[in-house]
Amino acid sequence: MTVTSSWTEANSQTFLDYGRYFVPERERQIETICGLIPSALEGAKIVELCCGEGLLAQALLERLPDATVRGMDGSPEMLAAAGKRLAGFGERFQPQHFDLAGSDWRSAIRDAHAVVSSLAIHHLDGPEKQALFADVYRMLAPGGVFVIADVIAPAGKQAESVAAEAWDWAVRQRSLELDGNLDGFELFQREEWNLYRYFDPDDIDKPSPLYAQLQWLAAAGFVDVDVYWMQAGHAIFGGVKGE
Repeated sequence: MTVTSSWTEANSQTFLDYGRYFVPERERQIETICGLIPSALEGAKIVELCCGEGLLAQALLERLPDATVRGMDGSPEMLAAAGKRLAGFGERFQPQHFDLAGSDWRSAIRDAHAVVSSLAIHHLDGPEKQALFADVYRMLAPGGVFVIADVIAPAGKQAESVAAEAWDWAVRQRSLELDGNLDGFELFQREEWNLYRYFDPDDIDKPSPLYAQLQWLAAAGFVDVDVYWMQAGHAIFGGVKGE
């Protein structure tokens, strides 16, 4: 089953409506990713895998005024939302429909300065992640960066329980901060969005351990592999293609 066929437009609409509650420290995550793209780059070519509604792309385009972002997504609804949000950037934002698990799009991307992805790669299983990491390495120019923000698989049951509690707490606090009530948190519970509490091995979520993914990045050729941020089972990590 492809990522595109697994993720439905109903999933997209739920995330569009409630992602502001569901993603821990969303603004901090976006700032962290942006901070990992060298600001001195001129004419930076950035590829975003699963761009969603365009929040990260918007931050990158604002931070790097001569950069372009190729925003790829498998959801027509997400691409439409991103196109509307980023219309003011003109041709600097280049939307493209794709299937993350597919291979047809990968050979067409070369000499990118950065490839970024947020909350998407966990829909691939372990071997698919390893293949993607190797393909992204080939997409990048020397010195290019690969930055992943994603949910990860805790190493054990105790860590899984801690991640579940921390995610619930983060969404509860966010709901109170934004609206002064728990409506957003209650929907998070009804939708059983917390995969650490409601994990279904037959579902579309296939998170992998963080340590394994760091090893896969190194095996693909990346250097300076590191973890830049982590909270509630969510991590930002990546590496650099050597000069």
